Amino acid sequence: MAKDIKAKIKLQVAGGNATPALGSSLGQYGIGIMDFCKQFNAQTADKKGQTIPVIITVYTDRSFEFIVKTPPAAELIKKKINLPKGSARPHDTKVGKISWADIEDIAKVKMEDLNAVDLDQAKKIIAGSARSMGVEVVD
Repeated sequence: MAKDIKAKIKLQVAGGNATPALGSSLGQYGIGIMDFCKQFNAQTADKKGQTIPVIITVYTDRSFEFIVKTPPAAELIKKKINLPKGSARPHDTKVGKISWADIEDIAKVKMEDLNAVDLDQAKKIIAGSARSMGVEVVD
């Protein structure tokens, strides 16, 4: 028999670095904060330092399960071209350049979380993210 869902919580947590400070987000649902931290940190130990989106499903019996997503496209783009941050005025001030080959690498990583049918569509989505950060896409 399926459990009744009490809530779905979306968070972005540093990979391998969840702490009880998440209590304000999770405590109100009666989740064992240390249980979540231990499980999350074990599952994301290889992604230390990256921001990891996570969707936590909380059930009425206070049990929970979570799904770990891929890091945000903007973060992957910044990491790929060693960019500290995106442009405050992306259409006027360009802060870097990224090749289509790098866009394709990022698209392959993000493919499962993107709303794209094929790799070409995924590349267009990632290229749009790059442009909105003030990063020029070059051949």
